[in-house]
Parts: sequence; structure tokens; C-alpha cells
Amino acid sequence: MLAFDKSDYLQRLQKVKDSMTEKGIEVLLVTDPANMCYLTGYNAWSFYVHQMVVVLADEEEPIWYGRYQDGLVGAKVTTWLKDENIYSYSDDYVQSTVKHPMDRLADLLIEKGVGSKSFGVEMDAYYFSAMAYERLKSGLPNAKFMDATSLVNWVRIIKSDNELIYMKRAAKIVESAMETAINAIDVGVRQCDAAASIYKAQITGTLEFGGDYPAIVPLMPSGDQTGAPHLTWTDKKYGKGEAVIIEIAGCYQRYHSPLSRTVFLGEPTKKIQDTADIVVEGLNAALDKAKPGVTCEEVEMAWRNVLQKYGLEKESRIGYACGLNYPPDWGEHTASIRPGDKTVMQPNMTFHCIPGMWFDDFGVEISEAFRVTESGSETLANFPRKLFVK
Repeated sequence: MLAFDKSDYLQRLQKVKDSMTEKGIEVLLVTDPANMCYLTGYNAWSFYVHQMVVVLADEEEPIWYGRYQDGLVGAKVTTWLKDENIYSYSDDYVQSTVKHPMDRLADLLIEKGVGSKSFGVEMDAYYFSAMAYERLKSGLPNAKFMDATSLVNWVRIIKSDNELIYMKRAAKIVESAMETAINAIDVGVRQCDAAASIYKAQITGTLEFGGDYPAIVPLMPSGDQTGAPHLTWTDKKYGKGEAVIIEIAGCYQRYHSPLSRTVFLGEPTKKIQDTADIVVEGLNAALDKAKPGVTCEEVEMAWRNVLQKYGLEKESRIGYACGLNYPPDWGEHTASIRPGDKTVMQPNMTFHCIPGMWFDDFGVEISEAFRVTESGSETLANFPRKLFVK
């Protein structure tokens, strides 16, 4: 069930260990599900309980640690690790007010003789709780802890050829799902029914390959709520004269290709059509600017220069690195396309460029996921870049 060859995981692991050495980290505790998957292949919906991958600088293989029912089979069939490197805690640790999984892990690390090493922990990871950190510190009183948030993420930012194959498959899926979305959204259709059609298209995928569940649900604000980009759907019916934003992604083997478009039901106002045209112009300028050696802030400036021509401003970032992930986000939490981000783009970095414009009473989103090539950039999906009018 491995998504990649063992050699791929070993190469990733070595890059992570190199980064650990640079930062003085001897033991890395990985709790981000995407990072766990990246290093070991582990892939299951089990991140609602405590789980972890432990990378020891002087050990060839990491340790998987999690709930017994997940380690018994799930970790063995989805990872490349030996059975003896899979450790678990019993179910009486789950949501207990007395015992905590980190107590058991601390004992395990002491048994392995690393209790006084320097530890890196993903302090700002979604699934690493304050209680988990406190129990680790209590159980490892001689250890030195430091923040290792995004250490693995920054290794992930440059994709391998095999990873790009998965992202391009995800792009084919999102093309189909976006076409389905635009066809489904119409006057008199319930928002929830359109969302159901999108979900079916995302998971059905194509005739060649099926889809995975994306890390983010379909974002579908409509009407005067399109100025709020992260609303989902209700059971309300679409009405004539409404704009509808669609932000979705295709997902294959946990790799995402996001895409957003805007639909207008009826004749759009000049303001909405003009805004859509400006967004497309600015997006094109940003994509033209993106290439190896250019910083993220320089790409954003290409977009900003277009806005300034029309007397407009935008506060939020217009993009971020994306790829492998689990709920609640398909972004990689590394580089952002915004002022001040001096990350230098390199070949095979992948981004979601989403220069949406959101106002009090309406919004327009038109976005592209793209790969940095050897000489420029290329979008992952191939879909008309415009305001859709029905």
C-alpha cells in the first residue's frame, strides 16, 4: 500500500536528519499527519487521537507511535517500517483524565536511552496539544526541548517527480470537479445539492484514477456573502443575480491541486465583471513573474502593481505552498506569496496562487495551483480563467 518506493522515504528521512543536525536536534517528534505520512507512508483517519513519528538522529528507521488499534494493522500496512519500530498505547489511555499517551511515550524514550537528548517538537502543529507538551516535559525532565515547527514542511516544499505525478492527477480531478460545480450551480438549486455533486466528482476522480478526500471541504459562499471566502453551504436555493465562489481541490494519495472560480447567475454588474477581469490580469502577471530565483514577495508585487493601476488594494496574502496534507488545510505552512516573504522560488516548488478580492457585499475568486519549472511556471490544471456567467 506504499505510495512511494522505500528509497524515496529514505531520501526524505536523510534530508530531515540533515536539518536536525543543523539545528542541534537529536530526537524529532513529528505530530503533523502530513509529515508523518511524508516520512513513513502512514495514512489513516486516526489523527483525532495522539500519534507520533519519532526520528532518532542515529537510528536508520523512525518509530511510529499511536493507538493500539491503529498500530496493529494500519501502521503495518501503510508504512515501510519494521514491525519492531511500531509502538502503541492501550485504549485506556484514550481520552483518559488520569493517563496520557505522552506518559507512555516518555517511558519508551527513556528505555531507549534518549531521555536526556535534545528534542525538537512541532509546537504549532494542529494535533499537538498543550497537554501533550506538558506531559512530555514532565515525563522527560532531563530532556531539552526546542521548537521544530515546519522543519519537515520545509523539506517537503520541493517535490520529487513522483510527487508531481500525484499532483497532476489531482489537477485532473479538480478539472472534473470544477466543471461539475459550474454545471450544478443554478437558480433554484439547493446549495447542499451542488456541494454533494462536487463531493461525488472529487472522490470519483477520473476513469484512470479515483480521488481522495480533500483536506478542505468545498468553500462555496454566495450572494452578498461572497466577501467571506471561507463559508461553505446551506440548504438555501440559489437565486438570480447571485455570485457564487467555488474553491475546491482534487486530491490523490493526499496530494492536492486547488482551484477556484466564480459563477454569476444572471447578468453580472459592471463592478463584478471589472473585478473579475482585474483578478485575471493580476493572476496572469503573478504567474508570469514566478520562476526560479524570484522571491515570493516579488511575485506578489507583480499582482500588486496590477491592482495599483486600478486604485485597488488587497491586505491578505495571495498564495502559499501546497501539496501533501490532511484536514484542516492543504497548505504546507511554509512559503507565502506576500510582502516580506523572501523565500526564493526553486524548480518543483508548488503553490496555490489565489488573488481573490473580497469586499463587504461581494467577492471574486479565480485561482491556480502551479509548479515552478526550470525557467518559469506552469499551472497544474487546465481550466478557463474567467468569470462564468449562467
